[in-house]
Amino acid sequence: MENRAEEVSLMLPESFSTVAIAISGSKNSKRAVKWALDKFIPEGMTHFRLLYVRPMISAVPTPLGIYIPIANVRDDVVAAYKKEIDWHTNAMLKSYEHLFYKRKVEMITTVIEADDVSDALSNAISKLKINKFVVSATHQNAFFRKVKGNNNLSSKIASFCPSFCTVYVVSKGKLASIRPATRAMYEITSCGSSSTVSQSFSSCSSTEKSDPSISDITSIESRIPVNQIDVNSELEKLRIELNCSQDMAENGSINDSDLMKKETKLKELYYTEEVIRELGIQGKENHELAGREVEHGIKSVRQKTLLRNDVEENAAQALCEKQVLEKSLSGDAEPYKIYTWEEIKSSTLSFSDAMKIGMGAFGTVYKGILHHGVAAVKVLHSSGDHMNKQFKQELDVLGRMYHPHLVLLLGACPDHGCLVYEYMENGSLDDRLQYKDNTTPIPWFYRFKIAWEVASALAFLHNAKPEPIIHRDLKPANILLDYNYVSKICDVGLSTMLPVLNFSTSTIYKDTAPVGTICYIDPEYQRTGKVSPKSDIFSLGIVVLQLLTGKPAIGVVHIVESALEDGNLRDVLDSMAGEWPEKETRELAELALACVELRGKDRPNLVTEVLPVLERLKKSTFEVWSSTNPSPALPPSHFICPILQEVTDPCIASDCYTYDRKAIETWIRTEVKSPVTNLSLPDINLIPNHSLRSAILDWKSSPN
Repeated sequence: MENRAEEVSLMLPESFSTVAIAISGSKNSKRAVKWALDKFIPEGMTHFRLLYVRPMISAVPTPLGIYIPIANVRDDVVAAYKKEIDWHTNAMLKSYEHLFYKRKVEMITTVIEADDVSDALSNAISKLKINKFVVSATHQNAFFRKVKGNNNLSSKIASFCPSFCTVYVVSKGKLASIRPATRAMYEITSCGSSSTVSQSFSSCSSTEKSDPSISDITSIESRIPVNQIDVNSELEKLRIELNCSQDMAENGSINDSDLMKKETKLKELYYTEEVIRELGIQGKENHELAGREVEHGIKSVRQKTLLRNDVEENAAQALCEKQVLEKSLSGDAEPYKIYTWEEIKSSTLSFSDAMKIGMGAFGTVYKGILHHGVAAVKVLHSSGDHMNKQFKQELDVLGRMYHPHLVLLLGACPDHGCLVYEYMENGSLDDRLQYKDNTTPIPWFYRFKIAWEVASALAFLHNAKPEPIIHRDLKPANILLDYNYVSKICDVGLSTMLPVLNFSTSTIYKDTAPVGTICYIDPEYQRTGKVSPKSDIFSLGIVVLQLLTGKPAIGVVHIVESALEDGNLRDVLDSMAGEWPEKETRELAELALACVELRGKDRPNLVTEVLPVLERLKKSTFEVWSSTNPSPALPPSHFICPILQEVTDPCIASDCYTYDRKAIETWIRTEVKSPVTNLSLPDINLIPNHSLRSAILDWKSSPN
C-alpha cells in the first residue's frame, strides 16, 4: 500500500510567502507595516522583509552648509559622515523592529543605497524572490515621488514591479488598491525543491531545531487537498464515461473489452483515493504527535536555560562583591562606586523602553532608580576594543575630576560597560533647542549663562593635570541641563589627552584620526588630523550660534554672518527665547563667529579672551534679566538640606540624596539608615555636589 501511495502522490511546495514592505520613516509607512502584520500573519508561514532605500552618499556637508564631493574629502571624514548616516538609519529602523518584536515575528531589514528608488526596489524584489510587496500611498514617500503624476497607480507600479509579485497599496492603514501577480514566481516539480523551501523558511523564521520527519509529514499533509481534487475530478469523469459506455453497450455500440478497461481504470482511481485518504489521516496524526513532542522539548530547554542564567547571574554578582571587598580591604578601591549587573537591571526595570531616556552613537541611556534615588544609566552598544577604550576613557576622566559643569559620575558596572551618572531633569540642550516633546523654550538669559558654563568646563579640561584633555565631541546633544538650567558636559569617551610640554596649551597638538560629529569638527582637524584646544573652541562657537538661533548646525555660520552684515541679526534669533538685549547679543554672535574661523591660529584663546567676555556678558545680562524677573526671597527647595533644613555645603550620599557635608557626616557616625528613606545606606562614601554648590553661590550673590 505504501509503494502504491508513493506512485500516485505528487510532491507540492508548502504554503510559504515572502512579504516585503517599503518603508520611509513616515507615519504612513508604519501604518503599512501594521496592516501587513494584521493581514499576513494569520495566513500561515510568512517571511517578512523591510526594504529601505536611501540616496547614495556623494557629498559631505560642512558647517557652512556647503556640500563637498566625497572625492575632495579625506577618507576618514567620509567614513565618519557615513557612520553618522548609518546611525540615523538604524535609529529609524528601531521603531519598525519594535512593531515586529511586539507581535513576536522575526524579519530581515535590507538597506539599499540608490538614487533611482523604483529601479532599486524592482531589483530587490527580483533578487530576493518576493511574491508580496506592500507600500504606503503617500506623496511624502520617496517610492511614490518616482511614480507621481500617473493617474493609473496599478499600471505604474507594474512598470517596475516584477509580474510574479502581488503589490498592495496601503493608505492610512487601509488597503487602497492591489495589483495581483500575473504569473508564478517559480514552479517546483520535485520533492527536493519542496524540502529546500521548507528548510529555507525554517532557518529564517525560527531558532528552534525541527525533526526531519515533521517536515515530511507536513509536506504530505499540505499536498493532499490538491491531489484529492485531481482524483475526485477524474473519478467523476470516469463515472460519467462508464455510465455512457454501459448505455452504449446495451445498445451494442461498444465492445466488452473497452468497457472492461474503463472499469479497471475506475477501480484503480478508487484505490488511489483510498490510499490518499489513509495517508492524510496517518500523516495528520503523526504531525500532531511530533508537534507535541517538539513543544515539550522546547519547554524543557527553556526551563534549563532560565535555571542556568539564574545560577550564572548569582555567581557573577557574588564574584563582583568579592572583588569589591578585596579592593576595599587592600586600600586599592576605585574612585567611584561599583554597581552589580543585577542592580543595574533592577534599576532600569530590565532596560524597559518606558525607562529609556535617549540613544546615541555609542550607547543607550536609561532612567534608573538606585537606592531609592534617580540616576541616569548609560549602557554601551557593544564590547569591542573601541568601546572598551571609550568606556575606560570616560571612567578615567570623570572618575578623577570634579567640576560644577562636568556631569557627575556616580558609579559604574565595568564588566558590562555601564556608567551611572547624576540624573539631569531637563535633558539635553539639543532636545530643548528643538522643543522635543513640546518642552518650554530656554529663556535668553539662561542661554548666555550656558555659554559661559560650557566654556568654563572646557577650560578646566584643557588645563587638567597631569595632562590636558581635549573633548573632541562637544555638541548640544552632549550638554545636559538640570532642573535649574545648570549645564554640564557629558560623553567624554572620545576625549584625548595631550602631551605635557613647556609652552602654552593653545599651541599643543596631537596627531590622531578625526572623530566626533560632522559640522562640529574643526576643519583644520579634519584636514590635518592634528587636534588642539582650538578644536574644542570651534565646536564651542557652533554651539553658541545654535543657542542664539535655535537652528541646526549645518549652515548656521553662514546664516549669522549674513545677518550681521545686513544688520538684521534679530531676524535670525530664536524668538521663543524672549526679547534679546541687542548690544550683548551682537557681541556674543561676533565672539561665536571668531571661534569658528577656519584656521586655528585665528581663533581666540579660551582662557584669556573667550571666558572673560562670556563672564562679562553673563553679569550684564543678569542685571537686565533681574530687573524684569526679580529673584524670590526664599531659597529654592532643592537648596535645603533634609537634616538641617537650611542652605548647605552640598554633597551626595549613597542613597543619591544631597545633604550638608557636616550634617551627614555627623549622622552616619551613629546611624546606618538614610535620613530620607529610612533604609540602610549601602556605604558611607560622600561625593561633592559641585553643580548644586555653584547654583547656591549664584543665588547668594544675586540681589534677593
